[in-house]
Amino acid sequence: MTYVVGLTGGIGSGKSTVAALFAELGAGIVDADAVSHALSRPDAAGWRAIRAEFGPAFFDAAGQLDRAALRKTVFDNPHERARLERILHPLIRDESRRQLEAIASPYAISMVPLLLEGGRQHERYRRVLVVDCTPATQIARVVARSGIDPDQVRAIMRAQIPREARLALADDVIDNEDGPEKLAAPVARLDRLYRMLAGS
Repeated sequence: MTYVVGLTGGIGSGKSTVAALFAELGAGIVDADAVSHALSRPDAAGWRAIRAEFGPAFFDAAGQLDRAALRKTVFDNPHERARLERILHPLIRDESRRQLEAIASPYAISMVPLLLEGGRQHERYRRVLVVDCTPATQIARVVARSGIDPDQVRAIMRAQIPREARLALADDVIDNEDGPEKLAAPVARLDRLYRMLAGS
């Protein structure tokens, strides 16, 4: 079984940027968000499950999932979020596991935004890497990147594990307060560590 490092962090912390740097160094990457998007394309397993559970209101005339409307609904309502997670998370876990098993690189990075929300999963991840920055930086980045209203960003952040708890559960932390130009050195250092731990 591939040596798997769980990569997580709050919204806007820079997880994708860090994962891309690990990929440049030869790590295998599995992105839970990308898996979720693939599963919710028309007629995919997640798409069918969402339509069966929530009805047609969150789909346009062409059958595309209205992600923005669904996101607003679930982050404004913990009960609705739990409904969505109950149907999607098992599908995402299964597909992510399948992709991880197919990776031939010395170690794999499994990027999961909600990796720690259910507690530390020692049986799935050999180490947990947290990408961290201040809440103000998170909000500014998400607003600039996606145009989401700051209050909605705060609602998403409230649905995630608090920053202090996330850091307490981490084996490794990359500080991304200062932006991508400062990331290459800590990523290279951890790449060396993970290769050693994986026995490569």
